[in-house]
Amino acid sequence: MIKIVKADGVAEREFLAKLRERSGETDRKVTEIVSGILADIKAKGDEAVKAYTAKFDCASPEYFEVPREVIDGAEKECDEKLVAAMKRAAENIKNFHERQVQQSWLIAKENGVILGQRIRGLHRVGVYVPGGTAALFSSVLMNVIPAKIAGVKEIIMATPPGKDGRANREILAAAAIAGVDRVFLCGGAQAIGALAYGTASIPKVDKIVGPGNIFVATAKKLVYGAVDIDMIAGPSEILIVADEKANPKFLAADLMSQAEHDKLASAILVTTSAALAEETDKELARQCALLSRSEIIEESIANYGGIIVCNSLDDAVDMANELAPEHLEVCVENPMEYIGRLDNAGSVFLGNYAPEPLGDYFAGPNHVLPTSGTARFFSPLSVDTFIKKSSFIYYNEPALREVKDDVVIMAENESLTAHANAIKVRFE
Repeated sequence: MIKIVKADGVAEREFLAKLRERSGETDRKVTEIVSGILADIKAKGDEAVKAYTAKFDCASPEYFEVPREVIDGAEKECDEKLVAAMKRAAENIKNFHERQVQQSWLIAKENGVILGQRIRGLHRVGVYVPGGTAALFSSVLMNVIPAKIAGVKEIIMATPPGKDGRANREILAAAAIAGVDRVFLCGGAQAIGALAYGTASIPKVDKIVGPGNIFVATAKKLVYGAVDIDMIAGPSEILIVADEKANPKFLAADLMSQAEHDKLASAILVTTSAALAEETDKELARQCALLSRSEIIEESIANYGGIIVCNSLDDAVDMANELAPEHLEVCVENPMEYIGRLDNAGSVFLGNYAPEPLGDYFAGPNHVLPTSGTARFFSPLSVDTFIKKSSFIYYNEPALREVKDDVVIMAENESLTAHANAIKVRFE
């Protein structure tokens, strides 16, 4: 079911090169369509948002803005056990992200100079949440809770209505648990445009976060600059590093947990054991037949899945750092030995009992992670995503007099004479 590659310095390089092709350039046709939608939203506001909602989602949504009492009452419409699980997950997410909070600071020098940095939350953030078959209520918790901890003053959520004209009840329940302020029933590129530019009904936000399809991702890319965004997310991916003692049943299950996201998803196992590779392949075939999204899994694994058999765990770690995967599982006998060497990964899952779905839903660390190798330089969504920083400077007259010549000579050597003059004029 899955391709097995014996690392020899060439075969694995060819395999990895093909893997990188899946994150190619944005489709030009999609960009043209999205650009047109964004232009309409900018020109016509609510009218255009509602027209696109009727075209793509539902002709007559129950509401445009969901009433507060409907949001607050959504928990009662959901399964009690699910709501309880959401609340426990929310508490874990809150506890983890509270440790990321930074403090403003100030230093006062003996000569009267005062320097510092002020940190505060963004004023207003937009959270996009897909509906339909991909009703990702977990992403509500992951995006909203860090924003609340950061001190964001207002959180606006956009989510498409279902065919029945209503919002997904689990998404609304998660919105109530996490603390969303307002919810609008609109989806796709039109929702991103409304959040970015503002309409008569939907407030303009400072930043847009949250997952979506290619139209949503393209819209986020195009509005960047008018607003900030979290990241341009590519297809989901998992890399598992395993030794010969790992359980092939677990490995196969974990590979498929990412492959079921998307036909472009990537699921890779790197192991030192050829026997484990063969057993994992058998388990993939056995388990896949029992799963509801088997067709997606099979195509994903056929095109972008693979098992690489390498010579040592050191080689496997080097490969993990090179690929910089979104999710990295370390299924080896002593996983803590490797944590200090795993430099490039969105989130690292250590041991045989920390599978990736634990991070997706419950453990606490964020599941909004860099993809397509961008973990080399990007970080997971966090409290830092929702803050802004300003520095401040205070000098008195004696302090400025002491350094004025240094500032003047630097300005004059950059031919910025007005800069130099702003210093000189104070001492004439």
